Amino acid sequence: MSLGSLDLGKVEGKLYSAVISDVLDEMGLTEQAMRGDIRPLFPEAVVVGTAATALAVDVYDPGRDTLEGEMDFVDALKDGEVAVMGTNRSTRAALWGELLSTASRARGARGAIVDGLTRDVKKIIEMRFPVFATGIRPVSSNRRCQIIERNRPVNCGGVLVKPGDIIFGDVDGVVAIPKGSAGEVIARAME
Repeated sequence: MSLGSLDLGKVEGKLYSAVISDVLDEMGLTEQAMRGDIRPLFPEAVVVGTAATALAVDVYDPGRDTLEGEMDFVDALKDGEVAVMGTNRSTRAALWGELLSTASRARGARGAIVDGLTRDVKKIIEMRFPVFATGIRPVSSNRRCQIIERNRPVNCGGVLVKPGDIIFGDVDGVVAIPKGSAGEVIARAME
């Protein structure tokens, strides 16, 4: 099975993160499961897709509007991608919320993994958009967090995620399958 022939819907319907983690372990890829504090907003959430990465940092300039960088990242998302956002474990503000979820879904994105906080949880759950985050806080990211890199490797949940890696998340957690191994991992997990 090649990466190009990967049926994301079939993978989402048939697999789960624990079996993928087991296969990754068998293949010697033992550091691909994200930390346990990255949790889905609702227990039925399942996400699978290719990683589109961003790195955000805290900023302390109250005059700087930082939403443009977030929207630029979301505007660049493609069908089948999962937004994967590293924040260096920031808890200053919620980097993800309803606006980014709505815009991501409109572009065909399949979900978001945030090594940081989210907000607008009720609205995100109502839209059934799979968001995984470390916590919830109502504080806006505007003027508090800024995306400084896109489509570069990021540390998310203790895993180095590269653009194009396959992300799979469910109630058990999130795993990142390296792009070069994805076909073999998925084929073994399907067995």
